[in-house]
Amino acid sequence: MELKTVKDAFDHVTKKQKLCSSKCHEAIEQIGEEIEQAIVKLQTADATVSLHDHKSVLAELKTKLKDIAPLSQLEGTQKELNVALSKYTKQLEKSFNPDISKAYRNVDFDIHTVDQIIANHLYRQGMFDIGDCFTNEAGEQEASAMKSPFIEMYRILEAIKSRDLDPALKWAADNREKLKQNGSDLEFKLHRLQYVEILKKQGKEEALKYARTFLSPFGVAHEPEFQKLIACLLWAGKLDSSPYPDLLSPANWDKLSEELTRQFCNLLGQSFESPLSVTIAAGVQGLPTLLKLMSVMTGKKQEWQTMKQMPVPVDLGREFQFHTIFVCPVSRDQATEENPPMLMSCGHVLCKQSIMKLSKSSTKSFKCPYCPTEIDAPQCRQLYF
Repeated sequence: MELKTVKDAFDHVTKKQKLCSSKCHEAIEQIGEEIEQAIVKLQTADATVSLHDHKSVLAELKTKLKDIAPLSQLEGTQKELNVALSKYTKQLEKSFNPDISKAYRNVDFDIHTVDQIIANHLYRQGMFDIGDCFTNEAGEQEASAMKSPFIEMYRILEAIKSRDLDPALKWAADNREKLKQNGSDLEFKLHRLQYVEILKKQGKEEALKYARTFLSPFGVAHEPEFQKLIACLLWAGKLDSSPYPDLLSPANWDKLSEELTRQFCNLLGQSFESPLSVTIAAGVQGLPTLLKLMSVMTGKKQEWQTMKQMPVPVDLGREFQFHTIFVCPVSRDQATEENPPMLMSCGHVLCKQSIMKLSKSSTKSFKCPYCPTEIDAPQCRQLYF
């Protein structure tokens, strides 16, 4: 969601508020000083001073107060603040339209699948009590089967927070073959961090024993890193001043926790990010475009409900692109199952509908838009990414 306009409006309000506050405080301080001076004059006056002289002191004070902070000047700054604040609230209403039902479509949801996704999200976030409550109230007891693996994952992560790598090492050893199939070197990273901790706390003899037992199997696959770890033995007790101080960085623990979470979810057949979180985040980004579209299509609700493809692009950013996307260079349309990408004999690719238009529904050959090759539509083959 584009928030720059909201931020600019907020900054404008902040600027006006500071200016108004500064002028008010300055005026109050000057008024206080003048009043104090007038009080001193009145208190130090002789008993012989007439009432007329007292009145002249007060009249002088009144004149000075008007000169210091004319009411119109203070009203002006306050008025500017009120105008900026009014524009800011309107900008908020415009940017954060509370009526999001306009973009709603009557979609047949699989309630069972939605409940499964919600329960899965709660368990993977470590909210086990709330997850149990949800599955019981939704009648999705089978969804609680995902609870046990995530309990184990959080037990391992809590141990890592306490600088205890034993549970993580045991899990990695039990799943060694699966991790290898995924191309993960998580087990080596765990042993590397454990080795550094032993070198730091127990000395080089214990670290050397650990390296011979647990690190040597990784020597061939990770030779440069293995050599660096062995060289650390020469810097026992002063590793922070060695050429390898990065091995002591606390960030290594955070990276390892993230890597373990990623691999743990991978072995469960789950994505690293929660599907529910990704869906909501994508919806928040796409919502402004959908609301603008609906404001244009007012009175065409039926057409909106039956539409299979968006008439305008919704840019969700690269973080939400999980599959290859092909956009036809002729029609500028994104490929779909009904309009798939087609490989022509020259090697160039167009969408099926573009080929059908160029070939007059396959009744004649046509020239490729990008090279002089004559193309026969029946010889084009569908591409699968």
